[in-house]
Amino acid sequence: MKRKIFVLLAVVALALISTAPASANRGNGALGVVYVSSQGLYYDTFVSAKSLPLHGRFQKLENGVTEFGPGDQGYVGGRWWIDDGNGIMDENDTFLLCPLLGPGRTAP
Repeated sequence: MKRKIFVLLAVVALALISTAPASANRGNGALGVVYVSSQGLYYDTFVSAKSLPLHGRFQKLENGVTEFGPGDQGYVGGRWWIDDGNGIMDENDTFLLCPLLGPGRTAP
């Protein structure tokens, strides 16, 4: 139950930081914007999978900010890890698939 609530909160957070209009929805997921700190750019995104299994590589997403984006070594194609607060990637965290849609822009 705790995990379901956390996933719901993560999806709502992505939707709230969205600046894209609802008519631009690509797919069935919530719209959002992710800031890539290494590039200084904002990218549109959408939630295409709310709950992925803990298999493979994931990139940390914290408050809509991540370090690497498209073209950067370390970018894993929109496979995000949202920490539950303990600082460790484990089964209690949220794992999402939210691809970044280019081109990036300098303002949200």
